[in-house]
Amino acid sequence: MTTADPLASLAALPGVAEAIDASRAAMDGLLREPALRRQRGEVRAAARLRSAWASAQLAGADVAWEDFEPPFVDDQSGRIANSALQAAGEVGALVDTWKRAPLQALARLHTVSMSGQVPADALGRPRAEAGVSERLTTLADVVTATTAPGVLVAGVVHAELMTLKPFGSADDLVARAASRVVLVSRGVDPDALTVPEMGLLELGADAYRDALDAFAGGSSTGLAQWLTFHAASVQRGAAFARTLCR
Repeated sequence: MTTADPLASLAALPGVAEAIDASRAAMDGLLREPALRRQRGEVRAAARLRSAWASAQLAGADVAWEDFEPPFVDDQSGRIANSALQAAGEVGALVDTWKRAPLQALARLHTVSMSGQVPADALGRPRAEAGVSERLTTLADVVTATTAPGVLVAGVVHAELMTLKPFGSADDLVARAASRVVLVSRGVDPDALTVPEMGLLELGADAYRDALDAFAGGSSTGLAQWLTFHAASVQRGAAFARTLCR
């Protein structure tokens, strides 16, 4: 007896398959950039920094791009910036861990993000509220087994972590970094070159929040709204990465 893939049907929601195809086409265009033959490492490093900066901006940090370099000022913005940079630095290293143990990868992202900012026994540990650990485990089981498109899986992981807030701190930074881990592990962005966080900034914080609220509502329309929005952020992130190549 086979178990139904709960994510497989999401690609059939209105507009989702087309949005995923557009994001994959944008990624394919990025991977064909001639500069990557000579400067792949440099582009990857630049993408990591831009990813961290944009994620920090989305989390409320007031740090200009020109000043985005450690050591950061020890204030709220500086701590967010440092956390985002630490999380972004783990993306490539966590791909193999994600494939076999997603919960371990999420714990690592939270630990590097919040080390020194929360008690040591809270690092990487889900909130104690009823249902949090169970929902997180279900997410890990589903994304490990699914054959759904990578962009879709990344979108589900992103939104589930944003709405569940499993750790109670840095959940948004963890969610965005985990989404990038999925894109790498699923072969959408094998070298971690794209910058979907810049896509989120371009689409706007209000639209980002509205799409997450729609996902949390659980309706088919709401799920489609989030998944198409997320795919659009990946598409724009790939376009931004092409500017790094040039």
